Amino acid sequence: MNEKVLNLIGQGQYAQARKELIDMNVVDIAQLFEEMDRDVLLIIFRILPKEIAAGVFTYIPPELQEFLVESITDKEIISIWDKIFFDDAIDFLEEMPSNIVKRVLKNTDHETRKLINQFLNYPEDSAGSIMTIEFVDLKKEMTVAKAIQHVRETGVDKETIDNCYVIDNNRVLEGVISIRKLILSDSELPVKDIMQTDIKYVNTLDDHEKMITLFKKYDLLTMPVVDNEHRLVGIVTIDDIVDIIDQENTEDFQKMAAIQPSEKEYLKTNVFTLAKHRILWLLVLMISATFTGNIIRRFNDVLSSVVILASFIPMLMDTGGNSGSQSATLIIRGLALGEIKPKDFLKVLWKEFRVSILVGVVLATVNFLRIYFLEKVDLMISITVCLTLFFTVVLAKLVGGLLPIAAKKVNVDPAIMASPLITTIVDAVALLIYFEFTTIFLGL
Repeated sequence: MNEKVLNLIGQGQYAQARKELIDMNVVDIAQLFEEMDRDVLLIIFRILPKEIAAGVFTYIPPELQEFLVESITDKEIISIWDKIFFDDAIDFLEEMPSNIVKRVLKNTDHETRKLINQFLNYPEDSAGSIMTIEFVDLKKEMTVAKAIQHVRETGVDKETIDNCYVIDNNRVLEGVISIRKLILSDSELPVKDIMQTDIKYVNTLDDHEKMITLFKKYDLLTMPVVDNEHRLVGIVTIDDIVDIIDQENTEDFQKMAAIQPSEKEYLKTNVFTLAKHRILWLLVLMISATFTGNIIRRFNDVLSSVVILASFIPMLMDTGGNSGSQSATLIIRGLALGEIKPKDFLKVLWKEFRVSILVGVVLATVNFLRIYFLEKVDLMISITVCLTLFFTVVLAKLVGGLLPIAAKKVNVDPAIMASPLITTIVDAVALLIYFEFTTIFLGL
């Protein structure tokens, strides 16, 4: 299909290309835009029906949106603006440089500019920053028949009509009713008799985490957003929540890998930017790793007198780091899903302690059998190594389990306390335990 469209464009058969494009999904057209030259992209964008062009515009990357806005006329900008949903328009403006924002705002009326500025002033991670104002509102005095007629008259331009929200004359939120219930109810019943008054809602300043928790807990498709006076100002839809979850998961993965988060795709990010995002954490971890080097130098005489001791250091450090990372990953996930709260630290401590005892005993036992019976290492050295391994695993799992909770308690992203940082801490602890046990059991 893509090649066919491009061939038709190349042959100047724009009408036929338009017919082919109309049958495509807007998401597929947006993907096609990313694969073509920009001069061809502009032609295709202009031959699309305005409704489809507006839909495609919301799915293409910010750099292509910027290119299009710079390339098309003011009249075309107004045409797109009138046909995209308000929350998508705000998302677009947030990504654009000031000159593009000024050009768009120049082509909007006073009331729209006022509303845009209000949305842009909400904190970045708040409900107000992602809500849409395209929803259906009803009055409780309406009959079901009048309510359905109102939905038919106003719902065509709304982002969703799955749920309708009941408000009073001051726009105070009073209830919610699904379109399904509205259609299936007796036409003469008043809306107030069938609306649901136990409403799950968020405030304009509530953060993403609260929204995600409510959407998952109650299986919501939409959720109202109210101001401090409980007036309905917008709704958040499930598609925006899915985007936020995807974005936050990506950020967590990057932080857990000691990379500064970036919203740009990997292949679209230049080498210098990628290096800049990685180098800061690598510098921190490199400098912190000097602690392990200092510990080894401090016990250099011990290693010199029994050379074989040095061969077990990588195994102890790796096992400790992996043990801590396992615990940290589970706790970070539990915190993200709301399954674990900072107040649960004692429960986590007790559980991780019991797990670490079991894991430590198994690992130490297997390691003792390996190095004593198979590798014929001296008995006391084997005991020293395996005892170190046991205590390292116990401490690593406790550190891995509690550090993310401590981070959450002081409002730091728990993902920062993931593999790299925990590994660095556990490495130093493992070496201290190892050399202390060596001094005690081997008399060095």
